[in-house]
Amino acid sequence: MDKISTFNIDDKISIKRDFLFALFVSSMVMVNTLGSKITTILGVRVSVGIFFVPVLFLITDIIGEVFGRKQASRFVNMATMMLLLLFVMIFVCIAVKPNSTWDMQDEYAMVFGSSLRMTIASLVSFVVAQQLDVFMFSFWGKVTKGKYLWIRNNLSTIASQFIDTTIFEFIAFWHLTPKFTTSYVFSLILPYWLFKVVFALLDTPLCYLGVWWLSGEKGLGKTNQR
Repeated sequence: MDKISTFNIDDKISIKRDFLFALFVSSMVMVNTLGSKITTILGVRVSVGIFFVPVLFLITDIIGEVFGRKQASRFVNMATMMLLLLFVMIFVCIAVKPNSTWDMQDEYAMVFGSSLRMTIASLVSFVVAQQLDVFMFSFWGKVTKGKYLWIRNNLSTIASQFIDTTIFEFIAFWHLTPKFTTSYVFSLILPYWLFKVVFALLDTPLCYLGVWWLSGEKGLGKTNQR
């Protein structure tokens, strides 16, 4: 294979990786902005962020499979910095005094603002769960010697999704009012987590498809469980 062909293949893979990073950050932003809306699915109270959260775990698993744990961790670390920037700029934009001709300050603050407790809950749950997902995917990769992608994908995602949901719900709501006891918070966690489990199982084919798409002509993957 000549140098031009090699460059073209590497360039294509880099573009695909950049696309996944952009999708990762975009999904993270949507979870933390659009996700403030609460809906009901099959009688269960859930955030609309449930449509975006599975994408985050799916992408890190795809990156981990093709490029290894270090690259997946880099995705999470850079996204964490972007999340911090997002929260800072939200608070700054809300705090800036509005022009006298603009009378939607309260609505603006209501839509984009969140309590400090909710912000901390979102940040901590994101960082811990994502890093755990990357670690567990790599761990199961070593155990299975790079085989059984569907098992590794689901075991890491299901466990990390439980941690993500538990950390967020407890930091955000535990003892917020007398109603939010430990048992009540768990009653919110379990059905929400089960929905995430269903999404994780459903996106398994997408994990295989993503690995195949990202690997491209170089046939990467199954060798980078570092």
